[in-house]
Amino acid sequence: MGPMQTVHQESFKVFHPLPHFFGSGDEERDQESCRRPAPLSPLGEDLPYRVEVWSEDHKSVEQTLAMTANGSIGYAAYYEATREYPERYVVLRHKNRTVARWNPPDS
Repeated sequence: MGPMQTVHQESFKVFHPLPHFFGSGDEERDQESCRRPAPLSPLGEDLPYRVEVWSEDHKSVEQTLAMTANGSIGYAAYYEATREYPERYVVLRHKNRTVARWNPPDS
């Protein structure tokens, strides 16, 4: 067996290049657009799937549990809401259309 080798911390540094943005040729305008944040859509317009828990009298939404753009995530949230609130009316909506609903059993 040979002599032990000393490992220096510098040998483990990883090079991280700076990000490069490919532009249209007008670098000043491209840099300005990169600094400006994208406009936000009002009240989750881009999140069409909603999971809602309704009041006990079924007249109003008591709580919105999830808002998402993905139907699979919306259904997963709906499924979990039906398990979390088995005695409540739970609805999965896509925009204004009801996709699924949980009616609690009559007591």
